Amino acid sequence: MPRFRLYPTPVQEQQMLLHCAHARYVWNLAVEQHTYWRPSRRSAPGFVEQCRQLTEARRESAWLAAGNADVQQQALKDFTTAKNARFTSGFGEPTWRRKHVHEGFRVIGTDRVPEFEPDGSAKLNAKGQQVMGRSVAVQRLNRRWARVKVPACGWVRFRLTRAELPAAKTFRVTFRNGQWHIAFAVVPKPIAPPTTGEVLGIDRGVTITAALSDGRKLNCPQLTVKERAQIRKHQRRAARAPKGSEAKAAEYARVARLKAREANRRKDWCEKTSTMLARTCQLVRFEKLNIKNMTRSAKGTVEQPGKNVRPKAGLNRCILAQGWGLLRQRTEQKAPGRVEDVPAPFTSLRCSACGWIEKKSRKSQAYFVCVSCGFTCNADENASINVAAGQGGIPRPRRTAGAGGVTTATSRSSAREPQPAWVGIRLF
Repeated sequence: MPRFRLYPTPVQEQQMLLHCAHARYVWNLAVEQHTYWRPSRRSAPGFVEQCRQLTEARRESAWLAAGNADVQQQALKDFTTAKNARFTSGFGEPTWRRKHVHEGFRVIGTDRVPEFEPDGSAKLNAKGQQVMGRSVAVQRLNRRWARVKVPACGWVRFRLTRAELPAAKTFRVTFRNGQWHIAFAVVPKPIAPPTTGEVLGIDRGVTITAALSDGRKLNCPQLTVKERAQIRKHQRRAARAPKGSEAKAAEYARVARLKAREANRRKDWCEKTSTMLARTCQLVRFEKLNIKNMTRSAKGTVEQPGKNVRPKAGLNRCILAQGWGLLRQRTEQKAPGRVEDVPAPFTSLRCSACGWIEKKSRKSQAYFVCVSCGFTCNADENASINVAAGQGGIPRPRRTAGAGGVTTATSRSSAREPQPAWVGIRLF
């Protein structure tokens, strides 16, 4: 979904904020209707019934009637889509939208363009007439700027950062941290695989974000030391400001802008890195990590409080700042069918040369020295080579897994398989 920075005028910005308020209000009404439902009551209204109720509400409310009907109906349609996908999207039930947090709206194109079949022939309806589809009105101003038509706002300029204009049927406008963005609903074409047949393994970590099996080490950009000092300064000022004052809100807004800058850098790095991987590799293998469980809080409960809560919270922030999940997701979207997951166990303890597993071989975070064959390598690079070979989650060494030949083990491996505990109950 191509995303661009939007630059509205002050008058256009006020109208777009009104669109955000209307979309948020209609969404929250739909959430309230479905929250009220109980098994003993009638089912909540669907999209068609909600559109009819919206028409009646626009007759009674002058504030709602002052907005655009298409924007409000699209909010209802988005709610219906989220409600139907609550079991498959991973986000669960649609929840309330808050002011200054969920600011945005979706617009459907107003221009009519003919639609065509995949083979290039004209798409006809049952009566044999040409089917006309919707399209967003977009015009190029010059090499760097373009404009899009927004309801009740006219032409709004946006920064053009791609070679071609987006051809979409709908687009979404969002407002966050004082910045407007527009995202066009366009499904990009998959990147064609290269003919080299290269298989690349990626080991993800905190010190090194992505260690590649060909020796490259990629790091996600973070905030500078000066920017982190500014965040701490504004957080101290916000803590000392009176509760509910404008000074406290202003300091928190400055902190949010700095953190948004870090998020933008992380997204940009993930986009560029995933594009590079899709263009240069035939098959990309990632170390399979359950990031949600890895970043779970350790504070525990009142009855059973956790241990090392603050160090664990710091580790969670470091993990989330690396963009592991986004890199894996965008690579899969750009190279569908060419991304695999390799189980993470024993990838860091296995020697990539002889395949022997030994905990003592991992000398430190950065060094790996095999106690069996003496192979020396960077620990993350050694793990990435194992990931590229698909050697993960297997406790016993494989003689055919080594990249540097077969070596006879000189000592017994200390990585034993888990054994069942005898508690007086028969295990069969």
